[in-house]
Amino acid sequence: MVKVTFDEMLEAGVHFGHLRRKWNPSMAPYIFMERNGIHIIDLYKTQAKLEEASNAMKQVAKSGRRILFVSTKKQAKDIVSDVAQKVNMPYVTERWPGGMLTNFATIRKAIRKMTSIDKMMVTNSWKNLSKRERLQVTRERAKLEKNLGSIADMARIPAALFIVDINKAKIAVAEARKLNIPIFAMVDTNTDPNLVDFPIPANDDASKSIALILNVVGSAVAEGLAERKMAREKSAAEKKAKEDALAAAKEADLKAKSENLKIAEEEADIAAEKEVKKPRIVRKPAAKRPSK
Repeated sequence: MVKVTFDEMLEAGVHFGHLRRKWNPSMAPYIFMERNGIHIIDLYKTQAKLEEASNAMKQVAKSGRRILFVSTKKQAKDIVSDVAQKVNMPYVTERWPGGMLTNFATIRKAIRKMTSIDKMMVTNSWKNLSKRERLQVTRERAKLEKNLGSIADMARIPAALFIVDINKAKIAVAEARKLNIPIFAMVDTNTDPNLVDFPIPANDDASKSIALILNVVGSAVAEGLAERKMAREKSAAEKKAKEDALAAAKEADLKAKSENLKIAEEEADIAAEKEVKKPRIVRKPAAKRPSK
């Protein structure tokens, strides 16, 4: 797992908060000082909280469950999508579809519709459509792809959410809290850290700061997935070893039985031969006594 240093966070501007007049009092424990009317985040606490969140996300990934990455901020979209794609996790960087978690069945229907359009495009029925109808279907497909393409392989509600800027993703936070889904999030000085389970105090506006934090959590998820893969391979190897040992034992048992049967047959043949070769004893008839 990638470890971030104090100097790296300073260079990325992780410590820069918002103006004092925009602050949220709940962030007071994570604020180090105020300089020129701007709050400065305590990077030692950021470091500790980042490590705690990374370890928790690693365990979620290791268990085989999915983490949904969320950010609709312009400066975070590409960073979030790149990190999520590297670890093969779903992500939302466009508008958050209302009810995505609380009404997941409807979202799945829309995803299935997108899949059915893809299947139709390679059949003869697609060729039979008029040019106008094809254009309408193509536009509908593009719209679905833009909003739902990144979660097309999310077959069930995610086990956790990672959010950049919880103020901008209020609906996502509300839905996750309603369903008791753990939330990992970057919290700036203008947010309420009590809304999330694993807050990471950090500048959520600068792209360098976002990239640094996401690089750490992304590596933690990748490590969790790698450990899961190794555990599964080890389990499969152990299972195969047991099966091979059992097969070898059965083969040895059959071989021993076969050898024992062969020995028994040989002993029976030898005994039969001895019985045949045994000399026959001819008894002479007793002499008759002379009659008186």
